[in-house]
Amino acid sequence: MSGTNSPYTYAEAGVSIEAGNALVKAIAPLAKATARPGATSELGGFGGFFDPKAAGYSDPLLVAANDGVGTKLKLAIEHDRHDTVGIDLVAMCVNDLIVQGAEPLFFLDYFATGKLENGVAERVIAGIAEGCKMAGCALIGGETAEMPGMYAAGDYDLAGFCVGAVERGEQLTGDRVGPGDVLLGLASSGVHSNGYSLVRRLAADKGWKLNRPALFDQEQLLIDALIAPTRIYVASLLPLIREGQINALAHITGGGLLENMPRILPDGAHAVVDADLWPQPRLMAFLQAQGHIEPEEMARTFNCGAGMVLAVAADKVALVTERLEAVGETVFPVGRIEAGDKGCTVRGSVETWSAQSDWSATHLG
Repeated sequence: MSGTNSPYTYAEAGVSIEAGNALVKAIAPLAKATARPGATSELGGFGGFFDPKAAGYSDPLLVAANDGVGTKLKLAIEHDRHDTVGIDLVAMCVNDLIVQGAEPLFFLDYFATGKLENGVAERVIAGIAEGCKMAGCALIGGETAEMPGMYAAGDYDLAGFCVGAVERGEQLTGDRVGPGDVLLGLASSGVHSNGYSLVRRLAADKGWKLNRPALFDQEQLLIDALIAPTRIYVASLLPLIREGQINALAHITGGGLLENMPRILPDGAHAVVDADLWPQPRLMAFLQAQGHIEPEEMARTFNCGAGMVLAVAADKVALVTERLEAVGETVFPVGRIEAGDKGCTVRGSVETWSAQSDWSATHLG
């Protein structure tokens, strides 16, 4: 430590310029590997350029989304699972863009920590680059902030920002949705990135052994089932959107099926989600049983197995299902659009989601 009169340095205050520079060197090739038409600038400037014309757009609307990963990060930090939370970060942003009909073009990340541990930061950012490749967007910049005293030892926070484009007139706004449309679900890869404050509370209260095989899947450690990255649906959905096969899309995040569905509906349309139509994933059944969670609460907390929901005209259901299954999605009916007040009702029969009687929950949007 410095004596009372000796010169102060930034390093002694806890910030390492060298560590920051080393990290930029390490992640530059990761970012370069995400290059795509329209993105040609090198990392290291004060901003990143993107050329929508070079990406093939003539009269694009730009659509922006930003998000984080929430308290899933605490699980990653506590169990040394830093490699895929970057995929979660990208997924939360790009899945929000695709539901507007927009192709994700470029991504910026923000990584903040008390003390930069390059091994950890590099693993996280490698995950971000991997997510960007899966989504077809370029990682064109970011910010790595070392802020002593702001975070507990080992903690970090993540935020992501993504911009996409859609040709004017092709955006999905929900105005094409109407009674008679069928709702199709695309299987989630797990809890995705919402509901982890409840998951972590259950883990603490119930004394879960996260580094042991999951009760519902002996092939997998419980921590790995819980940390599985959010599925990125962009590549599967984009061709169908461009062909006009999909009327609307809902990304099932915070608020679950119940509160996300009304966001894509015009006045006079009511989404009826029938939980009897698809099997409850074993991970969701485990969470529900451990927490004695009511079915109505499941519907507004977790994705319940459907990470993305499509509204499709009845005569296009077979084609859309076939096309999505051909590219590796698991597709199942989850309900339909009926005439009524703008909103959503999720309902199920006795025994569906462990219910002791028929049940329903309604949210008017």
